Amino acid sequence: MTAFSLGTFGFPELHTDGRPIKLALRKGLALLVYLAEARGAVARDVMATLLWPETPRETGLARLRRLLHRIELSLGQSIFETDRTSLRLSPEVALELDSQSFESACDRGDFEAACRIYRGDFLAGFSPDGSPEFDDWAFYRREALRGRLVHALERLVQDRNAAGDHFAATAFAGRLVELDPLSEVYGRHLIRSLLLAGDRSAAERHHAALTQRLREELGVAPEAETEALMAPATAPQAVPMTRYVKGAGVHLAYQTYGSGPLDILVMPGFVSHVERAWEHPASRAFLASLMKLGRLIVFDRRGIGLSDRVGSAPGIDVTAQDIGTVLRAANARRVVLFGASECGPACIRFAVDEPRLVAGLILFGALAKGCWSQDYPHALRAGQYDAWRKHLVAQWGGPVGIETFAPSLAGDAQARAWWAGLLRAASSPGGISAVLEAFRDADVRELLPRVAVPTLVLHRRGDRAVRIAAGRDIASRIRAAKFVELDGDDHWFFAGDQRPVLDAIGRFVEGVGRGPTS
Repeated sequence: MTAFSLGTFGFPELHTDGRPIKLALRKGLALLVYLAEARGAVARDVMATLLWPETPRETGLARLRRLLHRIELSLGQSIFETDRTSLRLSPEVALELDSQSFESACDRGDFEAACRIYRGDFLAGFSPDGSPEFDDWAFYRREALRGRLVHALERLVQDRNAAGDHFAATAFAGRLVELDPLSEVYGRHLIRSLLLAGDRSAAERHHAALTQRLREELGVAPEAETEALMAPATAPQAVPMTRYVKGAGVHLAYQTYGSGPLDILVMPGFVSHVERAWEHPASRAFLASLMKLGRLIVFDRRGIGLSDRVGSAPGIDVTAQDIGTVLRAANARRVVLFGASECGPACIRFAVDEPRLVAGLILFGALAKGCWSQDYPHALRAGQYDAWRKHLVAQWGGPVGIETFAPSLAGDAQARAWWAGLLRAASSPGGISAVLEAFRDADVRELLPRVAVPTLVLHRRGDRAVRIAAGRDIASRIRAAKFVELDGDDHWFFAGDQRPVLDAIGRFVEGVGRGPTS
């Protein structure tokens, strides 16, 4: 068996026995990378269209046959297994792909090895001429791998600081800053690690550089949390720690805050980041207010935020199972589930499956079905939903969607910068596209009559993301649910006027708190 290695972090390079192989065929390299990533057979039509999208079908297939021959001629051996409709790499050829080695290291929790393998972005600077569909595929793959690198680096910073190896944490935090120089989260990771290492002068230099970048690029000042790090009395160790629990092969990031007779689990919507959620003043104020009502539990769903990135979108049933995993890890007692927007259905599922653990259910700006049907006119039609999803993915990395999700904050430069940073940290364009596709097909209407716990449904009258009729529909299907219509047009629960939202939640929690304790 012949062994090859294919480096994809940067311009692709092919090696055998440690020796480079010169393959002066860009489309040939693209074909090898795509087949190796596919790990199986690929239809000839798909491959031909990917490499020659503007070419007639028969011409493309003929070019593909010639390309396969030229590759094998250059390598001096047969490496493909083909039939009339498909092709794959021969089982007699062992092709090691560094992108797959990187993901394997991430999967087994060897984040340091993963970061050594990641030498540059996937196929950076490489493009087969005239193949925009291949370029699109490479872009989404690149963003997914980059997201996993960010996750690995954040884990290493946390783990090394927790172990007292602050110099190593500083090096990993430095790579995070290189990846996103405008991220205050990553800047704080670096500054905090330097302070813990005792290098205050370097921390001051990086703080000054971050302040300048924010002012010049975004026109904003550093957040209060960033400034507080440099105060003489600041204790970096006091920053709340993110914990991890493994469930069904995936590590889930979660945090707990405060205490009280009840636990309140908050799931904010299609994206989350347990650390960045605290960094916008309005979000922080809302969560701090909930802490007065009980112990707060927040977590990132699998594939999102600081939880492990996975190859498939987390469905409702899987997310409900992950809720249980986190609650067990947090030693939760009676819990009030707060499910906003797309996370409402998973909370409904858990409330139906585990009613003895659930003291109450709060749904905010939620809907029971992902897209329109004749018997559910409250959501976007599938075509409209897909157009919105594609727009969101195309603009990922900027403050996309804030005008819809939070009109009251859309003109706030600091809110826009925070939202853009949270999106970049929470997922990649390809990853979030899969999440939104899964939600489009979700439907929990049949579960609603089975909800047997006290339920509060909150919805703002002018919500631009989810129509208020969707909230009314949920409340009408849940026995004895209370529906509260709120003023405003923000979809985010913490945007706009928080007081009516918090007052309604407070009354509800007080009521369920008087219920049975076992």
